[in-house]
Amino acid sequence: MTGMESLRQNLAQVLLLPAPAVEWLLMLWNAIQVFDDVADGDPVDRTELDGAIWNTLVAMNQNSFYLKNAELLAPCVALMVMKWQASDRVERAGKADARSYMWRAGYYDVILMAVQAYHGAKFANDNAHVVMELYGETFEDYMKEFGHA
Repeated sequence: MTGMESLRQNLAQVLLLPAPAVEWLLMLWNAIQVFDDVADGDPVDRTELDGAIWNTLVAMNQNSFYLKNAELLAPCVALMVMKWQASDRVERAGKADARSYMWRAGYYDVILMAVQAYHGAKFANDNAHVVMELYGETFEDYMKEFGHA
């Protein structure tokens, strides 16, 4: 099972999010991956780039779950972007550490807010650890990426 399939399964079957929420979160995930590859100078397949362009400029903004919850989700996405940019800045300066590792996990904050928006605060709080455990990159692997281990 690919990481995307696993994420989809967890969003739909474990966190019990509706299809529009799952699709919006997966579009966001794909866009993040493409933008990160572009920022790092990694090769990006043209189909993936075209998909990220369409999704971020059109499809994500028309998604019914997002439209209903934009007031909650937009600030979380903004925070996620700022946290990623902060981590990227210190990583490029050769100062990657445990703090910058945490900053990269902002996507899971967005998932948690989506869970709260759909299920309410109690369900989100009871399952916050489940959401945070979806973060697959270990700190050790992160540090190896930046030559610190």
